Amino acid sequence: MGALAHRPKLYEQVAERLGDAIAAGTLRPGDRLPSVRQLSLRERVSISTVLQAYLHLEAVGVIETRPQSGHYVRRRERPRLAEPQVSRPAASATPVTVSALVARVYRAAREPRLVQLGAAWPAPELLPTRRLYRELNTLTREAGDTGILYDIPPGCLELRQQLARRSLDWGCALSADDFVTTCGASEAIHLCLLAVARTGDTIAIESPAYYGTLQAIESLGLRALEIPSSPRHGLELDALQAALERRRVAAVLVVPSFSNPVGSCMPEENRKRLVSMLAERDVPLIEDDIYGDLHFGPERPRTCKAFDTTGNVLLCGSFSKTLAPGFRVGYVAPGRFRERVELLKFAHTVATPTLPQLAIARFLQEGGYDRHLRTLRRRLAAQVERMAEAVAEHFPEGTRVARPSGSSLLWVELPPRVDALELHAKALEAGVSIAPGPIFSARPDSYRHFIRLSCGQPWTPRIEGAMATLGSLARNVA
Repeated sequence: MGALAHRPKLYEQVAERLGDAIAAGTLRPGDRLPSVRQLSLRERVSISTVLQAYLHLEAVGVIETRPQSGHYVRRRERPRLAEPQVSRPAASATPVTVSALVARVYRAAREPRLVQLGAAWPAPELLPTRRLYRELNTLTREAGDTGILYDIPPGCLELRQQLARRSLDWGCALSADDFVTTCGASEAIHLCLLAVARTGDTIAIESPAYYGTLQAIESLGLRALEIPSSPRHGLELDALQAALERRRVAAVLVVPSFSNPVGSCMPEENRKRLVSMLAERDVPLIEDDIYGDLHFGPERPRTCKAFDTTGNVLLCGSFSKTLAPGFRVGYVAPGRFRERVELLKFAHTVATPTLPQLAIARFLQEGGYDRHLRTLRRRLAAQVERMAEAVAEHFPEGTRVARPSGSSLLWVELPPRVDALELHAKALEAGVSIAPGPIFSARPDSYRHFIRLSCGQPWTPRIEGAMATLGSLARNVA
């Protein structure tokens, strides 16, 4: 009788199995548990037994119930790592020589054997791929000759009309005629630089900066002036103002919403001040808003373009981070530089591919985009949080990590003894691809103990293992 008295009740057995899965990491903090009915069928027990098991796990603090949503693994309370401090780049402009290093890094992104933590694009399973393919199939049947003809600048009218409608969410009231479609945001930025600067001119940029921006500056023979930036608020405006007073700057290029690689978000009052500061000096502002739709908070940040009254802001964006990287559909609203950008677009690539533009235009028109964004933002926020937890768990003492409020990137500052390029090489040998800090500066000796991690892949045991491996390597790099 004594043995029977201590035998776990049925609901306790169910709770124990779930608890073991949580302890082993099979179920992670924030994961949604099976519904009561699903678990009842799986465990072959009654619904009341499952409810008792969930109540027991909730009472001991392992899970939590969210009204009208279900049961979730409770997040563990970990001490949050400190953020990196404000960057302190050199005060002089310099030619850019980053392309060779970027090429080495990106060759790794083509290796299917590697766990991809370096490339900043979303996993296909997070995107409405089948829906877009259906749109393309329909258009292939219906478009006739339109689908194979050049869609010369300013580009697809249907897409530009949808962009004009969406501009209301950005704080603007743009018309279809304000836009020129491009082959991704990269071409948009390239065209803007061509429109406002000449060889040898200086472009002020955030530091650290997206290496694609640095490559564009390098390819055009321009010089980069790196401005200090905060991981929380972005570009340091006092530092920019001081730089503008010391030297001639042809343009300022920034990513105000969730900058790459840091993930900073410029406050609205700073955006107003930036637009006003540059308008007074007649210095164009190239605004890269590629991550603007990927905010984790309830509201999308207003663009700098929303405060532009003189046409001085050239607003760039694309659907590469939210819908279809391979479609290469971007856009620019170039303000007073529109005619120049349109002519450069024709000279540069003649046209943007027609069918991908039409497919995205239909997707926007039918209302699928906003529904998709709500799901995508929720999943990316969870993945960013999970990656940050893994950094805190596995990386060496003294590691710092930025806390982005949007996009899918983590900027990690390692202890100074850890060389990011050496870590990158050892990680590749171990089957993990990362983005080392030096590719995010015009000066190859900058950010030598920083790395950028992409959180665009759904969390799996393989990624969990890769993070543990990366942390072990970082602890052992001399």
